[in-house]
Amino acid sequence: MRRLFVDTGAWYAIVDKKDPDHNKAKYFLKINKIPLITTNFVFDETITLLRCRLGWNVAKDFGHSLKSSKFVSLISIKDEDEERAWEIFLKYKDKDFSYTDCTSFAVMERLKMDTAFTFDSHFQSMGLKVVQSS
Repeated sequence: MRRLFVDTGAWYAIVDKKDPDHNKAKYFLKINKIPLITTNFVFDETITLLRCRLGWNVAKDFGHSLKSSKFVSLISIKDEDEERAWEIFLKYKDKDFSYTDCTSFAVMERLKMDTAFTFDSHFQSMGLKVVQSS
């Protein structure tokens, strides 16, 4: 089954109406028919960002929505993913990948996923495809 990885920036853009990518993100989410997958690390990063920038209620509502979704799979990072993420982090010291980015790359590699819904250029730096709506 084909799935699409979703990164923090895309989740954030969907929620924050002032984000420059908000309209693109909302439109993509509306037209997309491919099941979505994200990780607990991305969930953590998104909830934290929403809490800091938009408040507790926004973060709570988003968290409930994501956790109860039948269309989004929230998976936990495995030990092997963290080991691979650390390898990626060390290998690409010339990039400014966050550790969460590296865990996302590791999960996508393990699950043989090559496409992400993101506004983060780091995914393209890793040779992954990026989908966005115009």
